[in-house]
Amino acid sequence: MHAPLTAFITLICTSGVLNLYLCLYVCRKRHNYRDIANYFILYTASITIYCFAAAFGLMATTLEEMKFWTTIQYIGLPFAAPFGLLFIMRYLGIQLKRKTLFLLLLLPFVSFLMVATNDFHHLHYKVFEADSVLGIPYIYQEIGMWYAVHGIYTFACMFVGFLLVLSRWKETAKIYQPQLIALMCSTLVPMVTAFVYLIGITPPGIDPVPMVLWLSSLLYLWSINSSRLFRVMPIAKDEIFHSINDGVLVLDASNHLIEFNHASQQMLPRLRKNLFGMDFREVWPILSGAPLPSNLESVKSQSEIELTVDDVKRTYQVRTAPLQQAKGLLIIFTDITEVKSLQLQLENLAYYDELTRLYNRRAFFEKCEKAFNNAKNNAFPFTVILMDVDFFKNVNDTFGHFAGDQLLIHVARICQNQLQENLLFARYGGEEFVLGLEGKTAWEGWEIAERLRKSVEEHPLRTTDGLVSVTLSCGVAEAEKVPEDTLNLVLNKADKALYAAKGEGRNQVVIFSGKEKNLREF
Repeated sequence: MHAPLTAFITLICTSGVLNLYLCLYVCRKRHNYRDIANYFILYTASITIYCFAAAFGLMATTLEEMKFWTTIQYIGLPFAAPFGLLFIMRYLGIQLKRKTLFLLLLLPFVSFLMVATNDFHHLHYKVFEADSVLGIPYIYQEIGMWYAVHGIYTFACMFVGFLLVLSRWKETAKIYQPQLIALMCSTLVPMVTAFVYLIGITPPGIDPVPMVLWLSSLLYLWSINSSRLFRVMPIAKDEIFHSINDGVLVLDASNHLIEFNHASQQMLPRLRKNLFGMDFREVWPILSGAPLPSNLESVKSQSEIELTVDDVKRTYQVRTAPLQQAKGLLIIFTDITEVKSLQLQLENLAYYDELTRLYNRRAFFEKCEKAFNNAKNNAFPFTVILMDVDFFKNVNDTFGHFAGDQLLIHVARICQNQLQENLLFARYGGEEFVLGLEGKTAWEGWEIAERLRKSVEEHPLRTTDGLVSVTLSCGVAEAEKVPEDTLNLVLNKADKALYAAKGEGRNQVVIFSGKEKNLREF
């Protein structure tokens, strides 16, 4: 065996050993890499078979041995390119159906059968014999029709894989780009070598491809050890970034839009890739039809906005967060429409009277306390009116509880129609109502209460059993300008004035004077 042949075999064996190592290494750690490792294992295993069979073929001494090792080569050779393509596609997050996988691997299987049975049909090799000048193990061959089909298919798999990786270059962060370089070079090396072999530039009778595959193996080894191939991949961006329910917009350091995920397109239907590179202050009016609600600052912030999507109003929580590894900003949209709806329902249950839809006692105290403190701090007058439906028990006893409920609703509506929307009006309990008046004196409160009393008196409730006339008794009290006065004290004064009104014959308004007696018996 002369020196060049020994060098060829050594290079081919080196490629085989490196690919075998990669195959076993990834196989041992496949539980860390999920299903992407399976494609890489099959890819390196097919190359390993191809390389070692090529090496043993160069050590053959007869034509039969050469044919045998060529057949063994085709156990791995036809499958290497499609498995490499599948690995790249899975790496980039491209999913294929089982039927497509089957069709992709069908032609390599046919190629193996064609080589194994070539002596019967010569469709793969028209001529396959020892080189008349160099002798065994150098081969002289003339390619057949199926060899051309196999070659075109193999080149297509490698070229498509190369283009797929290249197409992701711009949208891949710099931290992942070394991986893409390794993948492109690993695909390009055997593709270029095979092309050079086919045009006859390489040494005659020898397939140079397995001699250069050690370069691809070293690139994969470097990627696994230095750039964490399999563990940190652009696929994480595709599968995680695009699968999360939150809409995410990515801005660069100049607040230009550079990326968005699928969820953000659903939330903002006008979002398109042709907006990339535009200042977000110009992009937002296009997306929402409104100016930017807040300044863009590289700090964490949170707010809520309402947008109309497909003629439906939706509420979004908008969070901003600075990018950690690069200058820029993340804008994250979370659809909280259902949460806000539930929150409003709970608020209705907690703060609104179920019958009259007025504020309930709890809501009144919570809101009135704030208004009372504001008036006190700003030296504004503050007045409370307590109202009671006269002889309400008689209505229940005479017309029934349903009519009593309708009467309370009736009174509430009459009062609401007479009051400004911003006034604090609530059902205090039973047949009692309360009104908090910030900035109103007792006499102004008396005027309001008197207007309400007259309106209720003049508008009886119409029922199937006839008209139900009703009147109101009202007590009015104003907060005194002393630090000790509290909302509860003012309410207590209004309560005394109310019972004074009842004691004096009902259907009237009384202002608290401090001379009222305890008239609870009424």
